[in-house]
Amino acid sequence: MYQPTDLKKGTVCQIDGKPYRVIEYGQKVMGRGGSIVNVKLKNLLDGSVIPKTFKGQDKIEPAEVTNKAVQYLYADAGIFYFMDPETFEQYELDADSVDSARDYLKEGDSLNLQFFEGRVINVELPKNIFLEVTYAEDVVKGDTTSSVLKDATLETGKVVKVPAFIKTGDIISVDTATGEYRERKK
Repeated sequence: MYQPTDLKKGTVCQIDGKPYRVIEYGQKVMGRGGSIVNVKLKNLLDGSVIPKTFKGQDKIEPAEVTNKAVQYLYADAGIFYFMDPETFEQYELDADSVDSARDYLKEGDSLNLQFFEGRVINVELPKNIFLEVTYAEDVVKGDTTSSVLKDATLETGKVVKVPAFIKTGDIISVDTATGEYRERKK
Protein backbone atom coordinates (compact mmCIF):
# COMPACT_ATOMS: atom_id res chain seq x y z
CA MET A 1 0.00 0.00 0.00
CA TYR A 2 1.11 3.53 -0.76
CA GLN A 3 1.06 6.41 1.70
CA PRO A 4 -0.08 9.72 0.13
CA THR A 5 3.51 11.02 0.22
CA ASP A 6 4.61 8.06 -1.97
CA LEU A 7 2.56 9.42 -4.90
CA LYS A 8 5.39 11.21 -6.67
CA LYS A 9 5.02 12.21 -10.33
CA GLY A 10 4.90 9.10 -12.53
CA THR A 11 3.71 6.70 -9.80
CA VAL A 12 0.99 4.30 -10.96
CA CYS A 13 -1.77 3.53 -8.45
CA GLN A 14 -5.20 1.94 -8.50
CA ILE A 15 -8.40 3.70 -7.41
CA ASP A 16 -11.81 2.00 -7.70
CA GLY A 17 -10.23 -0.78 -9.79
CA LYS A 18 -8.79 1.60 -12.41
CA PRO A 19 -5.10 2.41 -12.99
CA TYR A 20 -4.01 6.04 -12.63
CA ARG A 21 -0.66 7.77 -13.11
CA VAL A 22 0.28 10.79 -10.98
CA ILE A 23 0.93 13.75 -13.31
CA GLU A 24 1.10 16.51 -10.65
CA TYR A 25 1.97 16.32 -6.96
CA GLY A 26 1.68 18.90 -4.19
CA GLN A 27 1.90 18.56 -0.42
CA LYS A 28 0.61 20.94 2.28
CA VAL A 29 1.81 20.50 5.83
CA MET A 30 -0.86 21.44 8.36
CA GLY A 31 -0.44 22.29 12.03
CA ARG A 32 0.36 19.48 14.50
CA GLY A 33 2.29 17.44 11.95
CA GLY A 34 -0.62 16.49 9.70
CA SER A 35 -0.45 16.98 5.97
CA ILE A 36 -2.59 16.72 2.87
CA VAL A 37 -1.44 15.68 -0.58
CA ASN A 38 -3.06 17.11 -3.70
CA VAL A 39 -2.47 15.17 -6.92
CA LYS A 40 -3.73 15.18 -10.46
CA LEU A 41 -4.26 11.65 -11.71
CA LYS A 42 -4.53 10.51 -15.32
CA ASN A 43 -6.77 7.52 -15.93
CA LEU A 44 -4.63 5.12 -17.97
CA LEU A 45 -7.69 3.44 -19.52
CA ASP A 46 -9.62 6.44 -20.85
CA GLY A 47 -7.15 9.35 -20.56
CA SER A 48 -9.32 11.50 -18.26
CA VAL A 49 -7.57 13.61 -15.62
CA ILE A 50 -8.98 14.02 -12.11
CA PRO A 51 -7.81 16.01 -9.08
CA LYS A 52 -7.69 14.09 -5.81
CA THR A 53 -6.81 15.02 -2.22
CA PHE A 54 -5.43 12.52 0.29
CA LYS A 55 -4.94 12.93 4.04
CA GLY A 56 -1.84 11.63 5.82
CA GLN A 57 -3.40 8.36 7.05
CA ASP A 58 -5.05 7.37 3.72
CA LYS A 59 -3.89 4.17 2.03
CA ILE A 60 -3.64 3.97 -1.78
CA GLU A 61 -3.48 0.69 -3.63
CA PRO A 62 -0.59 0.22 -6.09
CA ALA A 63 -1.76 -0.83 -9.56
CA GLU A 64 -0.82 -4.33 -10.66
CA VAL A 65 1.04 -3.38 -13.82
CA THR A 66 3.59 -5.38 -15.76
CA ASN A 67 6.23 -4.13 -18.16
CA LYS A 68 7.29 -5.72 -21.42
CA ALA A 69 10.29 -4.70 -23.52
CA VAL A 70 9.25 -3.94 -27.10
CA GLN A 71 10.60 -2.36 -30.25
CA TYR A 72 8.84 0.55 -31.95
CA LEU A 73 8.11 -0.36 -35.57
CA TYR A 74 6.22 2.51 -37.24
CA ALA A 75 3.12 4.70 -37.17
CA ASP A 76 0.41 4.70 -39.83
CA ALA A 77 -2.82 6.76 -39.86
CA GLY A 78 -2.59 7.56 -36.13
CA ILE A 79 -1.89 3.96 -35.08
CA PHE A 80 1.49 3.13 -33.54
CA TYR A 81 2.91 -0.38 -33.97
CA PHE A 82 5.21 -2.13 -31.48
CA MET A 83 6.67 -5.64 -31.46
CA ASP A 84 7.93 -8.00 -28.78
CA PRO A 85 11.45 -8.89 -30.06
CA GLU A 86 11.29 -12.39 -28.52
CA THR A 87 7.82 -13.61 -29.53
CA PHE A 88 7.30 -11.24 -32.50
CA GLU A 89 3.84 -10.48 -31.10
CA GLN A 90 2.67 -7.04 -32.26
CA TYR A 91 0.78 -4.36 -30.33
CA GLU A 92 -1.22 -1.50 -31.84
CA LEU A 93 -1.85 1.69 -29.90
CA ASP A 94 -3.81 4.76 -30.93
CA ALA A 95 -2.32 8.26 -30.69
CA ASP A 96 -4.16 9.02 -27.42
CA SER A 97 -2.61 5.97 -25.73
CA VAL A 98 0.88 6.87 -26.97
CA ASP A 99 0.31 10.46 -25.77
CA SER A 100 3.45 12.65 -25.53
CA ALA A 101 5.77 9.64 -26.08
CA ARG A 102 5.19 10.08 -29.84
CA ASP A 103 7.52 13.12 -29.73
CA TYR A 104 10.44 10.79 -28.96
CA LEU A 105 9.70 7.63 -30.96
CA LYS A 106 11.91 6.62 -33.86
CA GLU A 107 11.69 3.38 -35.76
CA GLY A 108 13.71 0.57 -34.20
CA ASP A 109 13.84 2.12 -30.70
CA SER A 110 13.56 -0.19 -27.69
CA LEU A 111 11.22 0.80 -24.87
CA ASN A 112 8.68 -0.68 -22.47
CA LEU A 113 4.93 -1.05 -22.72
CA GLN A 114 2.99 -1.17 -19.45
CA PHE A 115 0.10 -3.62 -19.13
CA PHE A 116 -2.85 -3.62 -16.73
CA GLU A 117 -5.03 -6.76 -16.72
CA GLY A 118 -3.61 -7.81 -20.11
CA ARG A 119 -4.26 -4.44 -21.76
CA VAL A 120 -1.58 -1.92 -22.87
CA ILE A 121 -2.04 1.25 -20.82
CA ASN A 122 1.19 3.18 -21.20
CA VAL A 123 4.33 3.66 -23.29
CA GLU A 124 7.29 3.94 -20.94
CA LEU A 125 10.25 5.77 -22.43
CA PRO A 126 13.81 5.73 -21.15
CA LYS A 127 14.60 8.78 -18.94
CA ASN A 128 16.84 10.27 -21.65
CA ILE A 129 16.84 9.76 -25.40
CA PHE A 130 19.44 10.73 -28.00
CA LEU A 131 17.97 12.37 -31.12
CA GLU A 132 19.48 14.11 -34.12
CA VAL A 133 18.89 17.82 -34.69
CA THR A 134 17.43 18.18 -38.19
CA TYR A 135 17.16 21.96 -38.08
CA ALA A 136 18.71 24.66 -35.91
CA GLU A 137 19.24 28.29 -36.85
CA ASP A 138 22.83 29.43 -37.16
CA VAL A 139 24.19 31.59 -34.38
CA VAL A 140 24.95 35.24 -35.01
CA LYS A 141 28.74 35.58 -34.92
CA GLY A 142 29.90 36.66 -31.48
CA ASP A 143 26.64 35.64 -29.81
CA THR A 144 27.93 32.39 -28.30
CA THR A 145 27.10 32.90 -24.63
CA SER A 146 25.72 29.71 -23.15
CA SER A 147 22.66 31.49 -21.73
CA VAL A 148 21.18 32.09 -25.20
CA LEU A 149 18.65 29.43 -26.15
CA LYS A 150 17.19 28.76 -29.59
CA ASP A 151 14.68 26.33 -31.08
CA ALA A 152 15.94 23.11 -32.64
CA THR A 153 13.82 20.61 -34.55
CA LEU A 154 14.60 16.96 -33.81
CA GLU A 155 14.33 13.98 -36.17
CA THR A 156 10.96 13.08 -34.62
CA GLY A 157 9.57 16.56 -35.31
CA LYS A 158 9.72 17.71 -31.68
CA VAL A 159 11.03 21.24 -31.13
CA VAL A 160 13.20 21.86 -28.04
CA LYS A 161 15.16 24.81 -26.67
CA VAL A 162 18.91 24.26 -27.00
CA PRO A 163 22.07 26.31 -26.31
CA ALA A 164 23.37 28.51 -29.13
CA PHE A 165 26.29 26.17 -30.00
CA ILE A 166 24.00 23.30 -31.13
CA LYS A 167 23.79 22.99 -34.92
CA THR A 168 22.00 20.87 -37.51
CA GLY A 169 23.37 17.31 -37.48
CA ASP A 170 24.29 17.27 -33.78
CA ILE A 171 23.01 14.39 -31.66
CA ILE A 172 21.55 15.64 -28.38
CA SER A 173 20.11 14.04 -25.26
CA VAL A 174 16.58 15.07 -24.28
CA ASP A 175 14.93 14.42 -20.91
CA THR A 176 11.70 12.59 -21.82
CA ALA A 177 9.94 13.66 -18.60
CA THR A 178 10.42 17.42 -19.11
CA GLY A 179 11.18 17.65 -22.84
CA GLU A 180 14.31 19.65 -22.07
CA TYR A 181 17.78 19.54 -23.64
CA ARG A 182 20.37 17.75 -21.49
CA GLU A 183 23.62 17.53 -23.43
CA ARG A 184 25.27 17.13 -26.80
CA LYS A 185 26.62 13.66 -27.61
CA LYS A 186 30.40 13.70 -27.72
